[in-house]
Amino acid sequence: MAEKKLKILFVSAEVAPFAKTGGLADVAGSLPRALAARGHDVRIVMPRYRKVSEELAYAADFPVLMERRKETCIVRKSELPSNGEEVPVYFIDSYRYFDREHMYCYFDDAERFAFLDKAVLEMLPVIGFKPDIIHCNDWQSGPICMMLKEKYCKEPFYSKMATVFTVHNLQYQGNFSPEVIKFFDMDESCLTPEKLEFYGNFSFMKAGLNYADIINTVSNTYAKEIQTEEFGERFEGLLRKRAKDLYGIVNGIGYEEFNPAADTRIYRNYDRNSLEGKKFNKNKLQKEMGLPVSDNPVIGLISRLVGQKGLDLICEGIDKIMKNELQFILLGAGDEYFENLFKEIKKKYPDKVAIYLGYNADLAQKIYAGSDMFLMPSRFEPCGLGQLISLRYGTIPIVRATGGLADTIKEFNPKTGEGNGFSFVQYSSKELVRTIQRAVSLYQGSPQEWNRLVKKALEADFSWERSAGKYIEIYKKAVNKV
Repeated sequence: MAEKKLKILFVSAEVAPFAKTGGLADVAGSLPRALAARGHDVRIVMPRYRKVSEELAYAADFPVLMERRKETCIVRKSELPSNGEEVPVYFIDSYRYFDREHMYCYFDDAERFAFLDKAVLEMLPVIGFKPDIIHCNDWQSGPICMMLKEKYCKEPFYSKMATVFTVHNLQYQGNFSPEVIKFFDMDESCLTPEKLEFYGNFSFMKAGLNYADIINTVSNTYAKEIQTEEFGERFEGLLRKRAKDLYGIVNGIGYEEFNPAADTRIYRNYDRNSLEGKKFNKNKLQKEMGLPVSDNPVIGLISRLVGQKGLDLICEGIDKIMKNELQFILLGAGDEYFENLFKEIKKKYPDKVAIYLGYNADLAQKIYAGSDMFLMPSRFEPCGLGQLISLRYGTIPIVRATGGLADTIKEFNPKTGEGNGFSFVQYSSKELVRTIQRAVSLYQGSPQEWNRLVKKALEADFSWERSAGKYIEIYKKAVNKV
């Protein structure tokens, strides 16, 4: 039987290639394309930040009531680049709220994203699009689920719309003063622990978790982890209560964008039948980063420099790590504490360590292609895209088995050929060092086995095709609930 075609509105605070700070943008820029390729009517909506430099067409405008003040919303439109079905992207444009240097971390973020959420719902009848599903992502769009259930569902146009709320990282919650509720034209009767109140605050995240028809996270393991006190970020009780509506779906990556055989950002293209091209990329990367050109394994790390990413384990174990014949290349930015630590490590090991503090998309691709191993020792990781991208480039992940890293990377067994990387469970620098040593030993002691592992990585399939099908399944579950 043919799959019923759905109308899907995908709401995200960031979408690649228009505006990006992290993995959410990559998902929002690739999952809708995979859904559209299956024949569904998918549209995306996001804020029009100052950094969105593309030419955008005017689509509509209308007033949005923000407390007692009317704010003009201008809807602009573009399309997501695609080799198949073009995916329309709507931009919520407001000079007052989004024409700023940065995307987040302003004193009025609650008001800014309340405007976004209200504008998204008010936009739908104006542009003549009535979705079956509104797919909300992370805290910024959580209140859309709340407004549909508490207010908009009473109007015929909105009566049969279902919501899916995806948690990309539960740590970022959007908790604000209770006064924020006034921006949603709702009274304080909703500020109860059963609805929106969260330790004295109004929580955007809780609005999504409590009101969405279906909740999902970006890996099976993370869906289980967030129901525990260790990973639940104080939401574990609510998540256990909603366990029957909670699903885990591992992220994919865009195999058109991340393709070593065609990527114009790397030094030379290659595939499983031309591994000499990967070595060429490695040697050019070593030169560019000021490291000696050698056959020693290169370990790459591309990351936000924050505590979640397990950087303390690297810093604690660095002297033991550097006893191995290897090189380490870091690309990232974040906490000044970690930036300074890695500067000191670079000074101590100038011929073994190279760092680039900041974000550089082209260099990131060169690191994926030119490294032999890719390091992700995260304290927790909802899904992670770095390990999937590294596999795509034949670069072997070294990870801590948590969240999506546990779901996607299995310890390589040279005897059976099973597995696709190296992993450890206990969060300790001792275990990290041991795992790196296992990887280096295989690389140096068994070149044939290593090449076998690299080819296996290049043949792996973590595209969106499989995951897109699972999203369709939970969309149908959500539709059946309304």
